Amino acid sequence: MASFTLHGIPVSRGIAIGRAHLLAAAALEVKHYLVAEEHLEAEVQRLQQALVAVHKELQTLWLDLPKDAPTELGAFIDVHALILSDPMISEAPLDIIRSRHYNAEWALLTQIDELSAQFDEIEDPYLRERKADIQQVAERVLKVLMGSAQPLPAVGDGEYQAQMIVVAHDISPADMLQFRDRSFIGFVTDVGGQNSHTAIVARSLDIPAAVGMSQASTLVEQDDWIIIDGDAGVVIVNPSALVLEQYRERQNALQRARKKLNKLKKTPAVTKDGTPITLLANIELPDDCAAAMEAGANGVGLFRSEFLFMGRNSRIPSEDEQFEQYKRAVLAMKGRPVTIRTLDIGADKPLDQTEHTALNPALGLRAIRYCLAEPQLFLAQLRAILRASAFGKVRILIPMLAHAFEIDQSLAMVAQAKAELREQGVKFDEDVEVGAMIEIPAAALALPMFVKRMDFLSIGTNDLIQYTLAIDRVDYEVAHLYNPLHPAVLQLIAMTIAAGHKAGIDVAVCGEMAGDVKLTRLLLGMGLREFSMHPAQLLSVKQEILNSDLARLAPQTRKIMRSMEPDAIADAVQQLQLM
Repeated sequence: MASFTLHGIPVSRGIAIGRAHLLAAAALEVKHYLVAEEHLEAEVQRLQQALVAVHKELQTLWLDLPKDAPTELGAFIDVHALILSDPMISEAPLDIIRSRHYNAEWALLTQIDELSAQFDEIEDPYLRERKADIQQVAERVLKVLMGSAQPLPAVGDGEYQAQMIVVAHDISPADMLQFRDRSFIGFVTDVGGQNSHTAIVARSLDIPAAVGMSQASTLVEQDDWIIIDGDAGVVIVNPSALVLEQYRERQNALQRARKKLNKLKKTPAVTKDGTPITLLANIELPDDCAAAMEAGANGVGLFRSEFLFMGRNSRIPSEDEQFEQYKRAVLAMKGRPVTIRTLDIGADKPLDQTEHTALNPALGLRAIRYCLAEPQLFLAQLRAILRASAFGKVRILIPMLAHAFEIDQSLAMVAQAKAELREQGVKFDEDVEVGAMIEIPAAALALPMFVKRMDFLSIGTNDLIQYTLAIDRVDYEVAHLYNPLHPAVLQLIAMTIAAGHKAGIDVAVCGEMAGDVKLTRLLLGMGLREFSMHPAQLLSVKQEILNSDLARLAPQTRKIMRSMEPDAIADAVQQLQLM
């Protein structure tokens, strides 16, 4: 097999070496995982039993047809029964389970996707439309399979578990959640940018990834050997033995470096000159708290609550369901503060892929705008968060605020939620703090109205950069313009930190800049004392803090802030690493 190299955008550091598993768009709709050798025949039987069950369903439908039913209905059922009996449906997916180790649902969808592509090439419109019949039959089988789904295998079960690299055109954040705790060691996508939410989830999962590869999903073939160099954004397909060995050595060196970092877990984050720094964790789900505690986080600086809402087929979680999840996180953090951001949907995080038709969702009805437009949904979430505050330190964080009336309406909604809980006799923390995300330039330029009303501020650098530079961070074609060191971005961050200090309120950075070790010393020099990042990045950042001397960093940072030349800023930030 020919070897070739693809160049894209690095989004998650590290090296992954494994076999390619092409992921068709349809396959994202169901669970997909690899089955260990000893469980293959059981998985084959599960699919066979589902096929038999659907045969019985169709037979029952045919027998129950009313006598005056149109003859076409009976013929329709007959066609579906014939499709179900065709070896392309009844046998080919079984072979996929045995050869590729796919679970039954994934195997069936893989086969259906291949058949659908063949039907698309048929010129006769009548025959071409029979693709829909095949897909409808597959949906019946999938419904049965999902009712018989087995628990997903534990990480590391079998050889294949350690070699899975997903290659797809795109993977949404909700779809990425399927890979949590699975034996999946990397991913490659055709589209995406450095700071799309998909990329952020990749970093959250702490797995090497490269996006913006353009034609990866069409050039890479099933089971090709792949190396992902997450630092360079390079994917090497079918590497030579020499290249493979070189990357295995680099991979081992990275693993040794990580083991050294683990020794810092219990070391307080204090600079050389004795300044304590608060290191917090960003989480998507309560289960992430274990990793936060393991990394030694001082608390949760950002609980992205929207991940509780996504991937639920548009069913909004009830107040009680949300409360239980928030409570789980609060209890898991054992007294450490948990900052819960209210629902932040829109842009590349829709609740339902079909419901958002705005030309530019990043500028539309998203985050607090959406919540204020859906007051009952917002109140239910606020009540759930407040109820969780009875079990530990909780802070509420409001995203995408820009106007004074939005702040006032949000605080009024918090007050209303409190009043309703008091009336019901439900306990909560009366003094729960409410903070604002500073992620719109208008907010950073109007800080007095924020520090006057809010208890704390948290800078969301991902969106702040996007809105300041007018760049869609999901669009890989302009991803190279996304620059956290742009002088305008640095000015807005510095202004926010300074305004918070002057007002005596806490300021954190919870965007991706907080977890970038190349920017740790710059942020320290700007006066930042609270960093919030994914737990996987925490120890690397702590190491930078322990080696930093604020007395030396501060004057150099002031020089950087006076510069308006991008190259000079980049060079100066690099020099900070050597201090």
